[in-house]
Amino acid sequence: MRPDTPAENVDHTAEAARLERTAGLYPEDAETLLLRAAAHLELSGDRPAATTLYDRLLASAAGLDNPALVRALKASNLWEYGHEAEARAIIEGVRTTAPRDPAPWVIVAEALESHDELEAAEQTFTEAARLLLPDSANPAPATHPVLYGRHRVRRMLGLPHDDWDTLADTLHTAPVSLDELHDPKRVWSLGSDNPAELEAEISRLRAELGAYREALSRPFPVAVLHWPAPELTELVSAYPALSMEYPSHSEHLATIESALRELAASGTANLGIVTGTVPSYEAFAASEATPPTDATLLPQYATTLASRGRATAWPPERGAECWCGAGQAYAQCHGA
Repeated sequence: MRPDTPAENVDHTAEAARLERTAGLYPEDAETLLLRAAAHLELSGDRPAATTLYDRLLASAAGLDNPALVRALKASNLWEYGHEAEARAIIEGVRTTAPRDPAPWVIVAEALESHDELEAAEQTFTEAARLLLPDSANPAPATHPVLYGRHRVRRMLGLPHDDWDTLADTLHTAPVSLDELHDPKRVWSLGSDNPAELEAEISRLRAELGAYREALSRPFPVAVLHWPAPELTELVSAYPALSMEYPSHSEHLATIESALRELAASGTANLGIVTGTVPSYEAFAASEATPPTDATLLPQYATTLASRGRATAWPPERGAECWCGAGQAYAQCHGA
């Protein structure tokens, strides 16, 4: 599916089948691809088929990168077509295992919220906040949905602001404040005869829609290709013609950082880095019926890796290790 394909023009069943076929070709990326396929099946209305994909992934739980995420998605899906008891049991299991990734917490809490279990949703968001949020005022971006969801549910419950709600307000940068976005009485303004109230609500909805469109504008990052030192040595040894592209490994790393900074300065959002391997690159070249020595294949390879969910977001989060693999913090390495 192209990034500019309107959602209403997507054949979700066909897209799910395509992703399943791709997962068969790239078993190392099966988890990411099958989760995307399951999402398309849910959108198509075939929720039992989506559950089958989740079960297929969980059957190989030892090899999953994020089994808690798969269980959370399965629970949310099950509840939508009548399997409430099983969904509740899975949600309780996710909460008990206390995953360190925010995504499973957000999914199970939102599943509770969408079925009017607001107190349980608030408790789940709060458990996640206690576990995942550091004491600093700059939590990792991945944890922001925990704070925003918690703020929303507490607003619906009419609870007073606490420190985490204040932090959520601080992190939120959209033109419309969180208190307005999460106001439980907003829906009633749509039935108002007051033009001013209607105009204000339209402005708020436009702001929300703009934020959603920005988040969904590109399903995978604009990615730059990174070769670890051993892989780059093997690559240029096997294909000396590519030494023109990669004079040295240190220059290769500097070029990556420079390219990403230039893209960021030009206003390009959603940037990332993909790491290549020689066998993977050779297989890609064979699939394209193009010799690996063709340098024009390199950006296509990077885009393909990104579309398979292999990209790491750039720049790294505060305090994270540098993308180059040197083991130093990004701020003291290529981020200096």
